[in-house]
Amino acid sequence: MASIYDYSVKDMEGKDISLSDYKGKVLLIVNTATGCGFTPQYEGLEGLYKKYKEQGFEILDFPCNQFFGQAPGSDEEIHSFCTLKYNVSFKQFHKIDVNGKNEDPLYTFLKEQKKGRIKWNFTKFLVDREGNVIDRFGPMEKPEKFEPKIAEILK
Repeated sequence: MASIYDYSVKDMEGKDISLSDYKGKVLLIVNTATGCGFTPQYEGLEGLYKKYKEQGFEILDFPCNQFFGQAPGSDEEIHSFCTLKYNVSFKQFHKIDVNGKNEDPLYTFLKEQKKGRIKWNFTKFLVDREGNVIDRFGPMEKPEKFEPKIAEILK
């Protein structure tokens, strides 16, 4: 059976990054968009990251333009927007598709683990230190709502 650590993704510069680099970390994997009604969740995500990064928590941000074109622009433009408007300091990756024939293999795996098709931006997958996808949170679930679950897993 495949593990999350078997996948590689592209960073904003187009370099391959193995998810095995994150072994032993608690991960929150999120498909994001800069022009979405949920974009203000970047603030909550950054708050979680700052609060828990020293305990081994990482957020992996995958911009996605599949939902009404709400993530226009280049990777550089998206990163600039996120850092200037929301002071984002967690890792942002290359823009991807999360559904359909061009979906990133990581998202194929995530969807097999928890509940199927991605319906919108800011769907979040929580991965424990052993690489198990243990939960999925919908776009309407703000980061503050599932913070207790992250804190529990980090213990």
